[in-house]
Amino acid sequence: MKDFVMHLQSATQYARIEQVTQFVGEDASGSFGILAGHHRMMTSLLFGLARFRTKEEEWQFIALPGGVLYFVENELFLNTRRYLRGTDYAEITDALEQQLRSEEASLRDLKESLHRLEEEMFKRLWSLGREREAST
Repeated sequence: MKDFVMHLQSATQYARIEQVTQFVGEDASGSFGILAGHHRMMTSLLFGLARFRTKEEEWQFIALPGGVLYFVENELFLNTRRYLRGTDYAEITDALEQQLRSEEASLRDLKESLHRLEEEMFKRLWSLGREREAST
């Protein structure tokens, strides 16, 4: 079976993976696969799992918060903010769920902080308006 090279890149990690025979990912149109010799393509991957297989026939999983995939001249470039990679589906799935819960909690905290800041700004503006009215 023919193979290709995959470059897996994030802000802090890089892996060059040789002898990849298959890649399966998901974008807005659904799940898709890439084999060696595929025509040039570019797409945005969704948050979730992708997988690939090397000549050793072992599937490896990549958990990622979305990313950009570019396939050209028998090389696949996958760029993402961060990723987790492994062969144990359950372990990667659990790590992805933990990451999602953590990001949701951080987003919730950020929203609460912005709401408190907005309330304080309105209170201050109201107070300044009252002071201005009292002085005229």
